[in-house]
Amino acid sequence: MSEAELTDDSPGPERSDAEIAEILGCGEVELLGRMPWSSNATFLIEARLDDRSARAIYKPHAGERPLWDFPDGLWRREVAAHALSAHLGWAVVPLTIEREDMVHGVGSLQRFIDADFEEHYFTLLEDEALHPQFVRMAAFDFVTNNTDRKGGHCLIDASRHVWGIDNGLSFHAEFKLRTVIWEFGGDPIPADLLDDLRRLVDEGLPPTFDQLLGTFERDAVLTRARALLREGVLPIDETGNRYPWPLV
Repeated sequence: MSEAELTDDSPGPERSDAEIAEILGCGEVELLGRMPWSSNATFLIEARLDDRSARAIYKPHAGERPLWDFPDGLWRREVAAHALSAHLGWAVVPLTIEREDMVHGVGSLQRFIDADFEEHYFTLLEDEALHPQFVRMAAFDFVTNNTDRKGGHCLIDASRHVWGIDNGLSFHAEFKLRTVIWEFGGDPIPADLLDDLRRLVDEGLPPTFDQLLGTFERDAVLTRARALLREGVLPIDETGNRYPWPLV
């Protein structure tokens, strides 16, 4: 698939997540191609409903390679990551839904981000105006226990919003954090993010988590949120080993 094919040239104004969810959930789907460089089967699709269309990244359950250290069904973790991002009000993860009637079976559909794919965490880090977004993403990745936050999993859209994609290797009950975002380790967590985490601990997880994650995994999310609240700062990798590979 060429870079040109990755450009979302769907006509019309920017659509809300609610409208995109309707189109992706109910629209007629066309498979546009397989995404390059993905370890599991990952496809670009376009859904059409009435005169509206939207593109998404489709990750089917059937296309996942078995892993020794993660349960079957990584696509559920993609859906859970967006659910938690939305629940916190952090907008870290693009809209992601479950759909069953797909060409390769049940899987996740994630709103396609029309990004500059030459940019990644290490290039974006040079812009200090983006640092608050990376602080938020670092806190989110700690709470979700993301084991694979590569630099290329940070996408920036035309509005200069940074999105975190490829969240399937998250939410393990055992602490496995691996990320490239360590520059902010030891920095205080902003008060508004702490307020959101406190609300999460007090009010609980999104209701959909009962179908997406196991009991120990759900409990571990709240345990990590409490740890951030208790410490009040972002963690430091004292081992120097908590990096994914490759870095980008």
